[in-house]
Amino acid sequence: MIASLFALSFFAMCLFAALRDIETLTIPNWLNAWLAFLFLPACILAMPGWGVFFDHVLIAAIALIVSFFLFGFGVFGGGDAKMIPAVMIWIGPAGGMDFMFAMAVVGGLLALIVLIARRLVPVPTTPVFGSAVLEEAHGIPYGVAIAAGAFMAAPASPFLTKFLNEIIVFG
Repeated sequence: MIASLFALSFFAMCLFAALRDIETLTIPNWLNAWLAFLFLPACILAMPGWGVFFDHVLIAAIALIVSFFLFGFGVFGGGDAKMIPAVMIWIGPAGGMDFMFAMAVVGGLLALIVLIARRLVPVPTTPVFGSAVLEEAHGIPYGVAIAAGAFMAAPASPFLTKFLNEIIVFG
């Protein structure tokens, strides 16, 4: 049951990162660090074995390299480039493709919606929350797409599925 609290905190932090990215167009470093760090005690509690642990760490390391390469070309912001590997360490190789596909689809739709909203909605009439997104000079809050990808790929990850099953059984 304690292990399932780590999964719940993972999902809560992903949701918080998405909301924070909409509000400020930033994802704090401390949040990405906690996302990645909490995998370690969750993995210790789940005891999946060293092979599973290193597979998850390897896929996160690959995601880190690719994300920072894309950050260098201006595709992602720095917070996004750090959030992707922090999520991938939880999703692991089994859910990696599902995560990337969902993140790309949601990210594309999000970009389209934001670009249309920037043309149709005058910035002075928007509420304070999310108003920075509608300003032309700003980017897209891609943390929303990353969080959506995490939620959509979680059932494909044996690690998170185990925790989700515990939540459903005990909840």
